Amino acid sequence: MTSKLDQLKQFTTVVADTGDLDAIAKLQPVDATTNPSLLLKAASLPRYAPLLANAMGNCAGDLGLACDLFGATVGQEILKLIPGRISTEVDARLSFDTQATLRRAERLIGIYEDAGVGRERVLIKVAATWEGIKAAEQLERSGIQTNLTLLFSFAQAAACADAGVFLISPFVGRIYDWYKKAEGRDFVGAEDPGVQSVTRIYNYYKANGYNTVVMGASFRNLGQIEQLAGCDRLTISPELLQKLADEQAPLPRLLKPGNPGEARQNLNESQYRWAMNEDAMATEKLAEGIRLFARDQEKLEVLLANQA
Repeated sequence: MTSKLDQLKQFTTVVADTGDLDAIAKLQPVDATTNPSLLLKAASLPRYAPLLANAMGNCAGDLGLACDLFGATVGQEILKLIPGRISTEVDARLSFDTQATLRRAERLIGIYEDAGVGRERVLIKVAATWEGIKAAEQLERSGIQTNLTLLFSFAQAAACADAGVFLISPFVGRIYDWYKKAEGRDFVGAEDPGVQSVTRIYNYYKANGYNTVVMGASFRNLGQIEQLAGCDRLTISPELLQKLADEQAPLPRLLKPGNPGEARQNLNESQYRWAMNEDAMATEKLAEGIRLFARDQEKLEVLLANQA
């Protein structure tokens, strides 16, 4: 019998949620994704020291530019090891500024293109705030494809689909964390709120003919991954990828087109904001996620400044 990882790859595109080049080379995912936290972790590894020095040496004292240079350079190294795309994230501190997000996204794509990497191999990650979704809508129209991250609610997913974004990353594990703490109990299998959220979004997209890709993210255990087998894509940590590679039990496909889904919604800004206001989990986790990514971005800037 083949491993669970090999079985999963038959109906789901597997994405590595890491900047660790050794792990990517070993596990051979199709795509890879990074974020400020993963870049900060990568920056502490000796093999990345030359990339840090190079980023600082070419930023003319602009630490924001240094972070973009480092992130895109790590992305270029990852692209040497995978056949697909790399996701590179816009500074989380711009999450409520549509125009600033557009400018930063265009700069990131420019860095890749200057290095000879076509935009067809890059997804720009943007937080799924209303402002971020509106920025992504404009980027998609200009030929820059996007990955809307920190997605916790059905309202975010519906708005992203209407905006025509290429891909969304609903955070399974963080949804699970919130409900586990709020209700004081664990969840397993199909009762997991994070699993239920992604299943609902997947069925809604397929039932209404949306092309936006659903990529489940932020997993806490193999059970969550197994329940979402068949999702368009899943971005998984090296640790969980290795566990999937080590296990040989059957892995049935649970998500597939044709399942019942809700009627199409078209949310305007006030409807989106009200839906988010009514969803305490999504509101809290989105704000927390932006704050945490912002703090790690600041730590990366300090690390880069120390290279000078």
